[in-house]
Amino acid sequence: ENPSPQETGKRCYGASHHVPAKVPSKNQTKLANGETEVHHRPKRGWIWNQFFVLEEHLGPDAQYVGKLHSNSDKGDGSVRYILSGEGAGTIFIIDEVTGDIHATKSLDRERKTHYVLHAQALDRYTEEALEPKSEFIIKVQDINDNAPKFPDGPFVATVPEMSEVGTSVLQVTASDADDPTYGNSARIVYSILQGQPYFSVDPKTGIIRTALSDMDREAREHYTVVIQAKDMAGQVGGLSGSTTINITLTDVNDNPPMFPQKNYQLYVPESAQVGKPVGKIKANDEDLGINADIKYSIINSEGANTFSISTDRDTREGIISLKKPLNYERKKTYTLHIEGTNTHMDPRFSYLGSFKDTATLKITVGDVDEAPVFSIDHYIMDVYENSPSGTEVGVVTARDPDSRNSPVRYFLDSKEEGVRYFRIDEISGLIRTTQPLDREDMAWHNITVMASEVDNPSLLSHVPVTVQVLDVNDNPPEIATDEEVIVCESSRPGQVIQTVTAVDKDDFANGQRFSFALPSQQPVNPNFTLKDNEDSTASIIGRRRRFNHLTQELYELPIVVWDGGEPSLSGTSTLTLRVCPCQHHGRIRMCQGEAFLSSAGLSTGALIAILLCIVILLAIVVLFVTLRRSKKEPLIISEEDIRENVVTYDDEGGGEEDTEAFDMIALRNPAAAEELKFRRDVRPEARKHCATPRSRRTKAVELDEVDVHEFIKQRLVEADVDTSVPPYDSLQTYAYEGQGSPTGSISPLDTPGTQSEQDYNYLDNWGPEFQKLAELYGEADSDVTT
Repeated sequence: ENPSPQETGKRCYGASHHVPAKVPSKNQTKLANGETEVHHRPKRGWIWNQFFVLEEHLGPDAQYVGKLHSNSDKGDGSVRYILSGEGAGTIFIIDEVTGDIHATKSLDRERKTHYVLHAQALDRYTEEALEPKSEFIIKVQDINDNAPKFPDGPFVATVPEMSEVGTSVLQVTASDADDPTYGNSARIVYSILQGQPYFSVDPKTGIIRTALSDMDREAREHYTVVIQAKDMAGQVGGLSGSTTINITLTDVNDNPPMFPQKNYQLYVPESAQVGKPVGKIKANDEDLGINADIKYSIINSEGANTFSISTDRDTREGIISLKKPLNYERKKTYTLHIEGTNTHMDPRFSYLGSFKDTATLKITVGDVDEAPVFSIDHYIMDVYENSPSGTEVGVVTARDPDSRNSPVRYFLDSKEEGVRYFRIDEISGLIRTTQPLDREDMAWHNITVMASEVDNPSLLSHVPVTVQVLDVNDNPPEIATDEEVIVCESSRPGQVIQTVTAVDKDDFANGQRFSFALPSQQPVNPNFTLKDNEDSTASIIGRRRRFNHLTQELYELPIVVWDGGEPSLSGTSTLTLRVCPCQHHGRIRMCQGEAFLSSAGLSTGALIAILLCIVILLAIVVLFVTLRRSKKEPLIISEEDIRENVVTYDDEGGGEEDTEAFDMIALRNPAAAEELKFRRDVRPEARKHCATPRSRRTKAVELDEVDVHEFIKQRLVEADVDTSVPPYDSLQTYAYEGQGSPTGSISPLDTPGTQSEQDYNYLDNWGPEFQKLAELYGEADSDVTT
C-alpha cells in the first residue's frame, strides 16, 4: 500500500542505534593454527525508506518531504546532514542541523516519477562520517491532473444500411497520462453524447454498435456520433475527453427499379436506318453502383421482332434500336412492353418482392416520301449477238412505295460504259440495244438503271442489270499455222507426221466439234494425205518413201475445217511442212542442225567464249609439254656448286616408235647395244641409227651373247673417263632379267624370230568389212618375202 503523506513523516526518520565497528561476538571459528577468527554482524545505524511528495503542490510554503536522523545525533548540533543526487539543492533542500527535507518546486509526475538522492551524516567538527553514505528514493505521488484523450480522432466509419441491431461499427480507445496503478485517475469509462438512438458504445471497450434496426441509406446516409471518455471510473470530479465519429451507411440492393410512368409514346419515321437508335427509356433505382444496374428487355413478340433494346452503362438508360426497316404503308404503330430488372440481387431482401418493373412504349411510324422500289434487286437479261440496233433486251419495273403512288421515270447511269450499247424507255422501262453486239468482243455487259418519282426527282433508286450476249456461229474454225511441221527424211509411207487441232472463237455449243479434209477442188497430193480422227483432230500422213531436204525443203498443205454449228462454217488453213534430217528427243522430233544449237541453248557470244577457253587450254598443254622436254637438257651447275648427285629417271618412254626413250635391248642382249654408246644425261650432237629394222631382222642376224656383268663394267669405265661432262657421279640402274632361256623370248620387241606361216588370203572372202584387215596382213607378208 502507498502510505499517506501524514504517515510518511512519521516513518521516514525512524533509525536504529549506532553501533561501533568492532563488537565482541560469540560467533567464532577455530582455525587450523589454533587461532580463533571472530565473525562480526554489522548493525546498520540508519535504514532509509522511500519518501513521497505530492505532484502539483500549489501552497505558498515549501512542501515537507521527510526527515533524516542518525542515532549519533544527541540534539546538540554536532551532526551535519548533507543531501546530494537528483534535484539536491535545487528542488530538494535539507536542514543540516535537523535533517528536515522540503520540496521547493511544484513537481509533475508525468514528467518525472521519482528522484534518486544520497544522504550523509558528518561530525560537524571533525567532518568524519558518522553513518555510511546511504541512497534513498523520493517518489512523486500522482494526482488526477490529466483528462483522457483520443489521439487518432476524429474518426470515419461505414456500416451497411439495414444492418441488424448490435452490428459493430468501430472501436475507439482513449489514453490517460495519469498513473494507472494508483487510484482511479486513469480508469476510463466511455459514454455516447451524440448519435442516439441510432448507435451505442460499450462503456469499457469503446466499441460502437448500431442501436436501431432498418436504418435506410436512402432516408439518411450520414451520421455524426460523439463519444466521451471519463476517468475516475466515471465518478463525480473525474476528468473527461471526447471525439467525433462520422458514420456513413453503405448501400445494399434494397430498392427495385421503377419506371417514372407506365406508358410512353415515341415517333419514328419509316426512313429510320436499321441498327440505329430511335429512342430512349429509363427506369430509376435509388440504390448505388452495381445495386442500381438495370437490364432492359422487350418481352412481347411484336416489339421484339422489329426493335431491340440495350443498356447504356453510364446513364443506365435503355437504348431502343431498329432491327427491321419500317414501312408506314404496311404498319403504322407498334406496342413494346419493356421490362427493367436489377442484375445483382440480394437474397436477404427477397421478401420485399421482385426487383423489376415494366412499362409500355407505343411507337408511331411516320410517313416519309420514299424513293421508287424496283420489283427485284438484280436483273439478268440476254440478247443474241449481231442483233440489229433497237432489239429489245428486257424490262425493269419500279413503283412509288408511298400511298399516293407517284409515276416513275427511268434512265441509265451516264457514267457507265454500257450507255453506248443500250438505251431505256423512261416511261415503260424497256431496254433496247443501240448497236449490234459481238459476243467475241464482250460477252457480258453491266449497266445501272435509275428510277425517280415525277413529283420528287431528287429521290433516286438504283438497280444493277446484267446483259448476256448469246452466241451465234459467226466465226469459221481455223488451224494454228504459226509453227512449222517437221517432216523427217527417214519418214516411211503411211507414217503419221503430225496431229493437228482447230480453234473456233465461238462457244462450246457451236464451235467445239470439228471435221477435217483436204480441198476437193485440188488434185490429189502425191506427198501427203489427211485422216480425220473424228475426235476434233486430224493426222497428217506421209505418202512418199523418202524425203530429201536438198531436193525440196518446204511443202505447203491446205486443210479445210468444218465446225458443228448451225449453220456449219468452214475455213481453210495452209500448213508449212519442213523437211530435215531429224534428231529424236523422246517423242519430239527436231532438225539436226537446229538441234545442236537449240539443245545447247547457246548464243553467239557464248560460243565465242567456249572457243576462247579451248584455245587457252591448248596453249597451256603445249607449254606444259615444252617444259617437260626442257628437263632432258644437260644439267649445268656452276663450278662452285660441286656435290654428289643422284639423278632420278622417271621417263617411261613412248613405246617402240619413241627413239628418244631408253632402249630395252641392252637389258636382254648386251651385244645388241653397241650402237647406243652415249650418255643418257648428255644429249649427243649427232645420233646415227644403224640398227636393222626389227621388221626386217631374220634368223640370219645373230649377235654374240656377252656377259651382262662385263657390259656393266665397260659402261662404268666409259663414264669415269669421259671428260665432256660435268664432274659429278651418275647412278645408272639396269634391270637384268637373266641370261638365256631354252624357249626363247615370246616378245616381238627386237627379237629376231620366225614369221608366222599363216596365210591370210582367206580374209578377202569375208566381205568388205574385213577388206582393210586383209590389206594390212597382205602388206606384212609381202615385206617378209622381200
